[in-house]
Amino acid sequence: MHENAAVVLLGTLDTKGAETRYVCDSITRLGLPTLVIDTGVLGEPSVAADITGEAVAEAAGTTLARLRAANDRGSAVTAMGHGAAAVVADLHRQNRIAGIIGLGGSAGTSIAATAMRALPVGLPKLIVSTMASGDTRAYVGERDITLMYSVVDVAGLNRISREVLGNAAAAIAGMGRRYIAEGGGSTTGHEDRPLIAATMFGVTTPCVTQAREYLESQGYEVLVFHATGSGGRAMEALVEDGYIDGVLDVTTTEWADELVGGVLSAGPHRLEAMGRKGIPHVVAPGALDMVNFGAPETIPHKFTGRRLYPHNPQVTLMRTTAEENRELGRIIAGKLNQSQGPVEIFLPEQGVSAIDKEGQPFYDPDADAAFRDSLRETLHPDVPVHQLKAHINDEIFALAMAHRLEELVRHHKRAAAA
Repeated sequence: MHENAAVVLLGTLDTKGAETRYVCDSITRLGLPTLVIDTGVLGEPSVAADITGEAVAEAAGTTLARLRAANDRGSAVTAMGHGAAAVVADLHRQNRIAGIIGLGGSAGTSIAATAMRALPVGLPKLIVSTMASGDTRAYVGERDITLMYSVVDVAGLNRISREVLGNAAAAIAGMGRRYIAEGGGSTTGHEDRPLIAATMFGVTTPCVTQAREYLESQGYEVLVFHATGSGGRAMEALVEDGYIDGVLDVTTTEWADELVGGVLSAGPHRLEAMGRKGIPHVVAPGALDMVNFGAPETIPHKFTGRRLYPHNPQVTLMRTTAEENRELGRIIAGKLNQSQGPVEIFLPEQGVSAIDKEGQPFYDPDADAAFRDSLRETLHPDVPVHQLKAHINDEIFALAMAHRLEELVRHHKRAAAA
């Protein structure tokens, strides 16, 4: 870490100057230096900043004068978010950030969140926000951003806001102190272990567990991501950031939700990051037999008559059809065909989830075969296909995927070092 590494404060100092100064002083009293960035636009700052709003606007390719003249609050917030992201990314490259904190309402939260998403996982991030009690996906994205509900609006100092902001200052100071002590977020003793990402659902847990245990016995560190939409996006964000050496993509179920309209989609770009980065990637159609919805009454009327399974009172699963599986085969093959690195697919003939096997409610060999046939028809001949007479959760299938991924990662590392 840089000797002047500090806790960065993002504040719209034209409206939240006193509150930002209170947090700044609280952090200073706890023994850490601070660096204040002004992200305000429309008015003059009420307290001094280390990095001015003008500098933030310039980092976004504009000026405060232009933003004020346009008189468009939404565009101004967007610009200052992008500018703040560029500024903090540059500070991070200089090892000058020990942690980052922002505070505000919807605009201040949007600016702070945009900036924080430009920073890597592990660097402490905290936002005190009026928006923290509700759906926070738009702010957090795939980053480890901590949100603290402000209880009252961030509009002046009072007996409630002082308590909340004081706790926030203590939280970011504590995280920052640990970050500095660890040398900038590194985990001593584990840096040389290749890092594998794996995707899992409850219905593919035995497969992933067996593969993970084998890979860990061979000296790999395995990160398991719950394939709930945000899990797939988080995994691919880490791939994009260069953390991951190989991917055990057992559970590609998020594509079923994206295609059919379930609630756990990872979006249309799932399965792209690995190919773009060219890292070893082994894939299976884990849990493509199901689309996820909430409680039964939340299922769209157009699905009346479909095969349903109540996973729990809050989650209802719907079996994918042969037609849907044929389209999933085309989609996934198309994604894998774009890969710039080693990718292989493993196909279990006896079911793709714990409830897709003989005697279980989603057992449908014809639907599974439709996926396999469509995938083979679309897949580039250079992409190896391993079809096993096994269920996805059988040990033979799990270890086949793990062994092959290990071989691909080892060969990839040797080639990179040559």
